[in-house]
Amino acid sequence: MSQLQLAFPARVLRGAGVLNQLGALCADLGHRALLIGGKQALRAVETPVRAQLHAAGVELLAQEWFGGETSLTHITRLAEMARQLQAEVIIGVGGGKSLDTCKAVAAQLRLPVITIPTIAATCSAVTPLSIRYDDSGNFVDIFPLPQAPAAVFIDSDLLANAPPRWLAAGLGDTLAKWYEFRAVSQRHPARSGNALSSLAHSKICYDVIAEHGPDAYAAVQNGNSSAALDQVLDAIFTWAGLTSLMSNGAHAAAAHAIYEGFTFCDKTREFGHGLLVGFGNLCLLALENRDDAELLQEMALARACGVPLTLAQIAPLDAQELALIVHESVRAPDMENMSEPVSEARLHEAIARVTALAARL
Repeated sequence: MSQLQLAFPARVLRGAGVLNQLGALCADLGHRALLIGGKQALRAVETPVRAQLHAAGVELLAQEWFGGETSLTHITRLAEMARQLQAEVIIGVGGGKSLDTCKAVAAQLRLPVITIPTIAATCSAVTPLSIRYDDSGNFVDIFPLPQAPAAVFIDSDLLANAPPRWLAAGLGDTLAKWYEFRAVSQRHPARSGNALSSLAHSKICYDVIAEHGPDAYAAVQNGNSSAALDQVLDAIFTWAGLTSLMSNGAHAAAAHAIYEGFTFCDKTREFGHGLLVGFGNLCLLALENRDDAELLQEMALARACGVPLTLAQIAPLDAQELALIVHESVRAPDMENMSEPVSEARLHEAIARVTALAARL
């Protein structure tokens, strides 16, 4: 008989001001906390985190920059630091790379981890995996972890004040759940209950963003929280997280393969995971030979959510740089999940088609 192991986050708190519950919840997990995060994220949350931990009697041992990349070098360094400080709980703050690093550190030491996303760019805050890179930022692998976060604080007031491009990244990345699961199901039809659950959750992600994404993005451009933002935060973190958690197998395809290709180019590597995936979504639809009407509809949604529609909106690339990105995209393991083989020529054609259609919007 087959075996199944799923790791779910123990607590997910979403809404305006939920960070005010950090102290009491952290105290239930441990009384010696190490705070790790991105530089801007640490500045954004240091005051409320310190106040919350102090009020709950939790000692903040140190706060440390995560290192800039989710690499073995930084994971090992931070794990040793936490070990020497005798930390009992890890608190991770920031975006996807920061939170993936913190989850890996906590898993290595078998400590609980609390995640506090300061940008809504990916579902990293809730998932039991880390996307790892080398020290230069080149994609290495997707590494499964034996545990999910013990608590996730999705504070919509905090996230509404982040740069809008990061919400756009989250919208692009979350739309990929549907585009890619639908594509994968052409080659690996969803038959098991878990696979069907992932497919259903991925469609929920799409439906929520199609209805609320443009309004949420518009609100965040003005620094405002809103009911629409709460809806898309649920999609970006909870529903997208459940999509990945229940997949139990292949769930990424061309959109993420194209992102992985972008990581090999210095000009595009740091543009933003979800923004690059969002562009990859459009190329995926072109690779599937979907008609112009459908592509234009999805491109209009992407544009309303702040997702780039052309390479020119990402970076000025010469022919050699584009060739490198296409070459690495086609070689990426996720590309193998497409229903038909994708050659470099086909991907060049898909990018050209998306570019031509963008001019019509």
